Amino acid sequence: MSEQMVFMEEEHLDACVELYQDVFNRSPWNESWTEETAKERLADLMNTPKFLGFVFYEHSQLIGFIAGNSKRTYSGLTFYIAELCVNNNIQGKGYGSKMLKRFEEELKRREIPSLYLLTAKQGLAKLFYEKNGYRVNENRFVMTRAL
Repeated sequence: MSEQMVFMEEEHLDACVELYQDVFNRSPWNESWTEETAKERLADLMNTPKFLGFVFYEHSQLIGFIAGNSKRTYSGLTFYIAELCVNNNIQGKGYGSKMLKRFEEELKRREIPSLYLLTAKQGLAKLFYEKNGYRVNENRFVMTRAL
């Protein structure tokens, strides 16, 4: 296979926005991302301090991306995966797991010993992460408040 992983840069933004909308506006997410809101979301992420992201290609076609930022904790650095997005047409074929593994290898090279993410409680995303060795952190939970 002709797979390639490259640093996510501004030149990739438009293609990532298109993929992001295509993935997250469909089931199971059924969100309502416009080009403008998706572009703002990803551009803001790219401008976050300690940002790190990669886009993945196969035969010169964008198949997905993974991005987030490292954060300092009392025990060292950790990485927050803000987005992992895989083309709908190839989901379930191992590409997401390959992307995640290569990304984890890069974090290890950068001496970032842990990472975390947020995802839906139920459904395929949770199962995907569990299959890849992730677990629910019993010491934390997400709290929200509508204003």
